[in-house]
Amino acid sequence: MHRNRRRATHLLFATLAGACLGTPAGPALAADPYPGKPIRLVVPFPAGGTTDILARAVAAELSKLQGWNVVVDNRPGAGGNIGADLVAKAAPDGYTLLMGTVGTHGINQSLYGKLPFDPIKDFAPITEVASVPNVLVVNPAFAQQNRIGTVADLTAYARANPGKLNMASSGNGTSIHLAGELFKTQTHTYMVHFPYKGSGPALTDLAGGTMQLMFDNLPSSMALIKGGKLKALAVTSAKPSPALPGVPTVAEAGRLPGFEASSWFGLLAPAGTPHDIVARVQQEVARSLATPAVREKMQAQGAEPVGNTPEQFAAFIRAEHGKWAKVVKDSGAKVD
Repeated sequence: MHRNRRRATHLLFATLAGACLGTPAGPALAADPYPGKPIRLVVPFPAGGTTDILARAVAAELSKLQGWNVVVDNRPGAGGNIGADLVAKAAPDGYTLLMGTVGTHGINQSLYGKLPFDPIKDFAPITEVASVPNVLVVNPAFAQQNRIGTVADLTAYARANPGKLNMASSGNGTSIHLAGELFKTQTHTYMVHFPYKGSGPALTDLAGGTMQLMFDNLPSSMALIKGGKLKALAVTSAKPSPALPGVPTVAEAGRLPGFEASSWFGLLAPAGTPHDIVARVQQEVARSLATPAVREKMQAQGAEPVGNTPEQFAAFIRAEHGKWAKVVKDSGAKVD
């Protein structure tokens, strides 16, 4: 009897010692593996735009390579602010992520009078997914009718017809909107801005002739350009895009030195998300972006895959925040 009591005491101490050392005593104490349920990837714009295209590409690769269940959830409105705010206020458990953009995390805090979230403090950056040039596209019928074949032709027409050009954008505060405002400022022209809830509906009206021009993200315009439904005049990046051979930069074609208004897209989690989850997502996304098939597919659409570390992405966001604050101020753009 004493022997059984001593044995029970030894087992009790062994169990307690194991718990103190962090050694699980059984399956009930084991940590749940991540991800143990579907991950919601919030896209703060409608389906069909570049943000949505890249988010779905990432979700598909994570499903194919890792078997993760990533559900894309489009939450458009207010230049991406509605979707971004939703993620900022979500539980920091790794199961609600945001496909952020240069608009939500580089531009909007300077453009809008007040945001319901802080783009720096309320998020944990994971990785930049891709950088993308914008492209100045016009309606082909409008261009042919008014003999507009270059940026210089468009500028001349805009100066001669102030207020008669309808400029579409994917929403207030996006790089698409701000690229147009920057162009108007530097060319001393006036065009009427029509903000849409995403590139998809804006491109539909542009191809249909309701709108005349747009500074769209290249991936969402590429199919329409190749199909002849849109005419590309120039890209907004510092260098021409390999995806559009022969198409010059706005800076070169428009004689606007220093003109640059490109876009970027990246994954973010709510602030406070455990570092190991952030690191895991970054590693898997970076791995998928490095595969030849994904790189070639993105580059063919005009996007350059990145996949940097959370620390690098955080530093990049801070730099972009300062850069676009100056651009917004210089352009005079404001959204109440």
